[in-house]
Amino acid sequence: MSLDTQPISMTGPNRAEVVGPKSRDEFQRALRITPGGSMRAAPFFAPHPPYAVSGAGCWITDVDGRKFFDCANNFFSLVHGHAFPPVIEALHRVLDDGTAFGLPTTSESSLAEAIAARSPKLEQVRFTSSGTEAVMYAIKAARAITGRPMIAKFEGAYHGAYDDVEVSLDSTPMNWGDSSPKSVLYARGTPVSTAAEVLVLPYNEPESCRELIRAHHERLAAILVDPLASRVGMVPIEADVREVIQDCCDRYGILLVVDEVVSYRVGYHGAHAAFGFEPDLVALGKIIGGGLPVGAVAGQASHMAIFDHTKGKPAVSHGGTFSANPLSMTAGLAALQAYTKDAVARLNRMGDALRAEITEQLKRRKLPGQVTGISSIFRLHLKNEVIRNYRTSFPSPSQRAALAQVHFAMLERGFLMTPNCSGSLSAPMSETDVHDLAAALVDAIHETWKQSPWE
Repeated sequence: MSLDTQPISMTGPNRAEVVGPKSRDEFQRALRITPGGSMRAAPFFAPHPPYAVSGAGCWITDVDGRKFFDCANNFFSLVHGHAFPPVIEALHRVLDDGTAFGLPTTSESSLAEAIAARSPKLEQVRFTSSGTEAVMYAIKAARAITGRPMIAKFEGAYHGAYDDVEVSLDSTPMNWGDSSPKSVLYARGTPVSTAAEVLVLPYNEPESCRELIRAHHERLAAILVDPLASRVGMVPIEADVREVIQDCCDRYGILLVVDEVVSYRVGYHGAHAAFGFEPDLVALGKIIGGGLPVGAVAGQASHMAIFDHTKGKPAVSHGGTFSANPLSMTAGLAALQAYTKDAVARLNRMGDALRAEITEQLKRRKLPGQVTGISSIFRLHLKNEVIRNYRTSFPSPSQRAALAQVHFAMLERGFLMTPNCSGSLSAPMSETDVHDLAAALVDAIHETWKQSPWE
């Protein structure tokens, strides 16, 4: 860690002191104008998060002048950290020329070509403004191509804020069903009919998946899969499940849609290549925007033709005032060009080292817990039972409370993680940083365990 940056000292669980008085004032200001005091629910934790004013490399500075070592990276989207010089320089070169046009720009073709060059199965690309939109358009395309209404997704998997993919996003032991997962609606007011069009699959249960898909195959347009789904537990999808999914898609004419909004970073050629999938469509986002808003749906040219608008009304109409915004395209291209094979391999090695060190220290100190994930992504679980899916990763009430305490204890030490204690590494980080992160996390777990052991 940088010697000129001192983590916040441990002075006890004074949360108001840790988040700082200026952040407190900003939160009160936000509450008056915004429901919940924030434009996003995901980063929130009580009493409120610090308010950021700047970032550089792996560090964020808040309005109180405190610096935090950033392991959240805007929810895995900043693979090069903050204010990455090639991205900033590229933006400076184009900013004076304008920020948005009612015409296409050459920048969108450049980024699409860069994606296709890394991932040959992604022959054509359409850009959106978010990962949610990317998944939504992939599903619309699959339904239009197959003429079928139903999709399949895995229990607990997050694929954005879209009614269909929110089904069984946060089901609990009280409502998730026994043998086969139930389709549990998420947002209040979602039409009950939505549940009937979403088949929920049990993650890493191959035979159950095969039986459920076989029973519904005539109505299934697509199987949606994130091979490293965070809310499922951040455990990679197992080989036998991959084989079942691919076989069922090939056998029944179901389109395979791989959600790589988060997991695209795991390999130079993308997650579908790393996991051996043959996708029909892929949803992208996060790192392909270089820190700016972005999403994309990509795939085989024959499937992507469903969006072709040059001959009149397309089968699936895709627009968006800021889709393929030139600033996002420019930043994304600079970021992707810097995410070389060597850069990917280095981050992946550091991720392996981080998980191994945390595992070793937890065992040595006899603390209940484990880290899941692959590549440069990790997530903490405060249990020793083997985690294979959403149900085995589901925390008990005391574990959930302890995770919140660990998250805040890390903030006290100057480390920012996501509120569910997951994170990702970024290119500016060093091996020393990874060691310091592991030591701080285990220390935070140990302190929490001493104060209030969990079951």
